[in-house]
Amino acid sequence: MQRLTRPVQRLLGGPDALLTRIYGSERNPAHQAGTMAVAMLLVLLVTGLYLVLVYRVGAPFESVARMAADPWLGGWMRTLHRYATDIFVLATALHAARMFSQRRSWGPRTMAWLSGLFLLGVGVFTAWTGFVMAWDSFGARLALEGARLLDLLPIFSEPLSRIFSGEGPVPSAFFFVNLFLHIAVPLGIGVGALAAVSRLARPVLLPPKGLLWATIAAITLASVLPAPLGPAPDSLTMVGSTPLDLFVGWWLPLTEPLPAGVVWLAGGAVALLALLVPRLTRPRSGVAAASVVDPRFCTGCNQCPQDCPWEAITMVPRSDGRPTLLAQVDPERCVSCGICAGSCKPMGVGPRGGAAAISCWTCVRRCCPGSSPRSRSASWPSAAPEHSTAHIAALRDSGAFVHPVSCVGNLHSSVIEWLIRSGAPGVITCGCPPRDCVNREGPKWLAERLYHDREAELQPRVDRRRVRIATLAPGDLAGTVAAFEAFRRALATLEPPTAELEVDLDALCDTAPLDEMRRSPVRWVGAFIGTGRRCGWWHASGLSVAAG
Repeated sequence: MQRLTRPVQRLLGGPDALLTRIYGSERNPAHQAGTMAVAMLLVLLVTGLYLVLVYRVGAPFESVARMAADPWLGGWMRTLHRYATDIFVLATALHAARMFSQRRSWGPRTMAWLSGLFLLGVGVFTAWTGFVMAWDSFGARLALEGARLLDLLPIFSEPLSRIFSGEGPVPSAFFFVNLFLHIAVPLGIGVGALAAVSRLARPVLLPPKGLLWATIAAITLASVLPAPLGPAPDSLTMVGSTPLDLFVGWWLPLTEPLPAGVVWLAGGAVALLALLVPRLTRPRSGVAAASVVDPRFCTGCNQCPQDCPWEAITMVPRSDGRPTLLAQVDPERCVSCGICAGSCKPMGVGPRGGAAAISCWTCVRRCCPGSSPRSRSASWPSAAPEHSTAHIAALRDSGAFVHPVSCVGNLHSSVIEWLIRSGAPGVITCGCPPRDCVNREGPKWLAERLYHDREAELQPRVDRRRVRIATLAPGDLAGTVAAFEAFRRALATLEPPTAELEVDLDALCDTAPLDEMRRSPVRWVGAFIGTGRRCGWWHASGLSVAAG
């Protein structure tokens, strides 16, 4: 699986890191590719309504040339429609590439992947018919190539290429069919979009308002400069050059010299490979089990169904005579994110029955020799993947003790409370960018539990000044270290921590060697770093750092 995704990870890693440094993790356009495609669909709808009113199937090139020559409205609307088309195709392809590189294409996510491929195909086909409708030299090249490919299939009684032989003008019925397809086929985009989000709770369809309006303003201003329109096609005249749209027609120079059969075979192979991605990227081993509910601990609070990002949990009647309802997990929809484990106060739900929360709490205790975290002076062992080594080393060099968690959404608030009340100076938790969370809503629900009393909430007895949340963005190692340093400086202004809990862990774990403890120049510091794998560079699903 890694051999398939690693090239895409490396390809996307550099630009993603650059965009994070420029725009920040909250407004990184690469994190909004899916919602940006939806926003461009709205722009295409508005501009398309105007363009279809002034377009004439009897004189396609002349009507488009008249629009392009209109400096007030026609040229601006046509160019805006063109740029929105390019951004839609680019955003949809980028979104698919990110889902592939993040391995979010198999299991319960298969439907979203397949519907996304459908959306990309429909978008490219619709753009193709739109350029043909303009009927300049580029539109004619697209039409000729399409006719050449279709002539190989036993569909039409007469070869379509004869329409463009020059024996007579291209019939207006051809442009009427293109206009009909250009309007009717996009209706399938709505169906595909509904299928893509059908398994999601609270789907986000639009990018943040600031990014949305900034993008629309940018392409609107760019539309002042008209998009190029090639000369009218003439079968008796050799065209010197053709303006080529790189997002829709980049493949023309590759396919035109090849036989139609070879093009069909190559295209079919690519399509088949894309359809098989859910099977090819599914891990052969180590697949996390779906969450399960322990009926003994379930109180029927209905919190885990509300927090589940995939609508995989429902409340059903109990069979043991207790008056409350019982949470039930649908394994066909569960992606094993463990967010439900962080929402359950008694830790009665999660992968393997709340194990995501229980094992995290237990592991934290096992990694803290002595009676309290204050005595911890040696590095915690880390289970982070290889590509996280540099990030973990940088945090450890800054005085952080690192421990991985799979997602901040399944980090139970009792873990943080135990650390603080046992004498840890502070705990900072760093997770995915909110709009680019592998598990969709991990950072969101963590913030609600720590600061807004969402079940399972962090208790009021915990000093909130010693708890902080930060974002761990791809390519922004300096920002992560800076957030840790700022938190440690803030903790230095507080009174020294006092341990309220004295827990005897001698029976649970070994103590650190005395000489190793003496070498540490800082007081107890701990970190939880999530091991979510992202696009070739390391990106944590969750990080929790206790600073001293």
